[in-house]
Amino acid sequence: MNEKDNLFILDHPLKGAYLRDLRDKNSSSEVVRQQVKRLGHLLAIEASRDLKTAQQKVETPITETSENVVQENVALAPILRAGVGLVEPFLDFLPQAQVHCLGLYRDEETHQPVSYYNKLPDICDVDVAYVIDPMLATGGSAMMTIGALKEWGVPRIKFIGLIGAPEGVKAMHDKFPEVYIYLAALDERLNENAYIVPGLGDAGDRIFNS
Repeated sequence: MNEKDNLFILDHPLKGAYLRDLRDKNSSSEVVRQQVKRLGHLLAIEASRDLKTAQQKVETPITETSENVVQENVALAPILRAGVGLVEPFLDFLPQAQVHCLGLYRDEETHQPVSYYNKLPDICDVDVAYVIDPMLATGGSAMMTIGALKEWGVPRIKFIGLIGAPEGVKAMHDKFPEVYIYLAALDERLNENAYIVPGLGDAGDRIFNS
């Protein structure tokens, strides 16, 4: 991955074909979901590289040995509804992760996020949280979610998305410079309706066929 100012852009020879099919307006929801999952797997591996581990003993059929095993409590914070599409690929690699959904929708006039669902528990026992949403456009929804997680008490937060816009990345870095951003692609810009160009359209509609 390439690193600059806490921004990581996936660098893998497989991602181009996945992104091509994801962006294609003629791709079915089945194809879109497949490519979301494949890109999610690649991003999950990269985002989890710095998780803290400890030695854990195990008995093989031959003898006793030990392996380094993740010791941190990880939480996934998908932003409803599109973020749900990235939960499964992360759970494939982090099956013990907590999942805390936060519901936000974008006001089509102001382009600002509006919160409608937040059921975070009273006690925070999370070491690192991954805010997951396929698109990082203006950054409004991501920043509102990060703010809620910080208020809850999460000490380390990362954002993971598929496609981002420079405007959203800048807004995130300005407000939360300590939050690492992981993307499969950084696109050109936002249009007048705050959609990413070239983007893939509405991620929730594409994933859930609605």
